[in-house]
Amino acid sequence: MNMINEIPMKERVFYGWFALAGVMIVIFVVGGTFVNSFGVFLPVICNEFGWSRAAVATALSLGVVAFGLPSPLFGILVSRIGPRIALIIGNFLAALGMVCLSLVHEIWHLYLFYVIIGLGAGFGGYIPSTTVINNWFIKKRSLALGIFIACAGLGGFVFPPFVTALISAFGWRITWLILAAMIIVLGVLIGSAILVRNRPEDMGMLPDGATAGPILKMEEAEKLSVNLDRSPPVESRHALRNLTVWLLAAFSAANAFATGAVSTHQVAYLQDIGYNPMTAATTISLMAAFHSMGSLTFGTLALRYHIRHLAGLAFVSQLIALTILVAAKDLSFIYIYAALFGLSTGALFTALPTFIGAYFDRERYARVLGVIFPFQVIAQAVAAISAGAIFDATGSYTTAFAIVILMSVIGLISAFSARPPK
Repeated sequence: MNMINEIPMKERVFYGWFALAGVMIVIFVVGGTFVNSFGVFLPVICNEFGWSRAAVATALSLGVVAFGLPSPLFGILVSRIGPRIALIIGNFLAALGMVCLSLVHEIWHLYLFYVIIGLGAGFGGYIPSTTVINNWFIKKRSLALGIFIACAGLGGFVFPPFVTALISAFGWRITWLILAAMIIVLGVLIGSAILVRNRPEDMGMLPDGATAGPILKMEEAEKLSVNLDRSPPVESRHALRNLTVWLLAAFSAANAFATGAVSTHQVAYLQDIGYNPMTAATTISLMAAFHSMGSLTFGTLALRYHIRHLAGLAFVSQLIALTILVAAKDLSFIYIYAALFGLSTGALFTALPTFIGAYFDRERYARVLGVIFPFQVIAQAVAAISAGAIFDATGSYTTAFAIVILMSVIGLISAFSARPPK
């Protein structure tokens, strides 16, 4: 007899929350060390070696490309070997890359090691983590994703000032070793190996929102996933033939472009207009805190309201924030910008997996995300390097931020237009 039918679900502890906690730890430490801390290292490394900001920012761009460009392959591998193994292998590789960063003496060292980190973080980060969530949650999927993305924002809140203090106390080389150790202990051992399990079916359970009964009836439970009408699923190999996939790729790329330009260069920009390094890092932390609030808010509201409308509102918030950034220099307005920008990016990063989970079934989730994700990371990489190049050529970030505003307008239109595939 099927064990799922023997034990009422309400009498069992739902392990999905523990699996969620595991991937939250992973995204907290990997996101905080890989992306959110780079802006703190950028001016320090430039001063150490005399390299230009564009040259150093290229390292993050290469890392982000390595993080996302192989995503179709990552999606296939995650589907085959399971997200837990991918998390363990990927995070170990990312930690190894950070150890190597402590040995940098040439610019190509920085590029090579950041590519290694990007490959590890890509294989053991976003795709397997959200796959775990998508496998364990149906009725409360958007809320679980919101909590997960909020934890990424928490990493952005904690790590910039933390890394700034570490660099001040120990130097940037030792700081990389400390961050690598944190990934091994928190990301590999505790988050991935101990807490994460691939699917509820592996433990004789069903995802939340599904009633006890045969697994063959799972499609009925899938209908609980979001307050939208589901259309027939699209095979991942045909995904790019569908307008909906292009619209989802466009809105995620637009948001990633804005995030890439701002996260990479905001510390340097704020120092340029007169703020000290710790104030600049603290401002990023404020943005990250509101990023978490935006993720949680979107995840909660998506249980009741249309995700297209919520995504559109998030882009409006992003446009207002960017306008303030370009026009204002007073610290109080910078704080307002950071709050609005954080709210918008938190919501929009939660929106992408929510859209995919709503429009495609669980078995295809990782593959479809793997198809869309390269657009997001390429946009983030291009934003980081192009903003640095514009600054080197003009001595100002004004043009770069104007391009970011244009991309956000494109994102607003795309997100609001994305409907279930037919």
